[in-house]
Amino acid sequence: MYNLAAHACKFLLKRRGKLYIRNKEYLPTDTGFVIACSHKGWVDVVALGAAILPHQIHFMAKKELFNHILTSNVLKKLNAFPVDRNNPGPSSIKTPIKLAKEGHIVGIFPSGTRTEEDVPLKRGAVTIASMAKVPIVPAVYKGPANVKELFSKDPIVISFGKPIYLAEGKLTKNRIVDVSNQLTASIRALEETAR
Repeated sequence: MYNLAAHACKFLLKRRGKLYIRNKEYLPTDTGFVIACSHKGWVDVVALGAAILPHQIHFMAKKELFNHILTSNVLKKLNAFPVDRNNPGPSSIKTPIKLAKEGHIVGIFPSGTRTEEDVPLKRGAVTIASMAKVPIVPAVYKGPANVKELFSKDPIVISFGKPIYLAEGKLTKNRIVDVSNQLTASIRALEETAR
């Protein structure tokens, strides 16, 4: 179901206007990894999934989206898994760590790159990558944020940054902060390029 949906979305996005996928060659091919992408709305989730085909992303999604059985079943078939963002705990990162260790791609969408709201999610991405011993790939989405904006002719741009490889060693608070700051800087630099 994931492949069918992603290919259909990629076709539709290309039909509506220009779709640019930049620096796809930066994506690691020999390991699982965490991809941290800027977040405007649901369109960026769809565009990111389409951009990295034939690879698949396992998306972290807020648990409230899984409250209805029908929605829950569809999301699970699209490789999404629930996370309690209001009360994150050790159990919240077990699934993404396992997936990354198994060689899968885990997608995390911080709420924004210019506010403090995304700090816990960025640190979560760093923690997951460190414990799974995989790199983090920064990514930026530029384009429509909702259905109404999809009818505009504004191009869609997905830009990937160079992977951030975490050094071996103890996962200290200072280390998490340092790598989170590096991730923030990478995403902001990609945003400037995307403009």
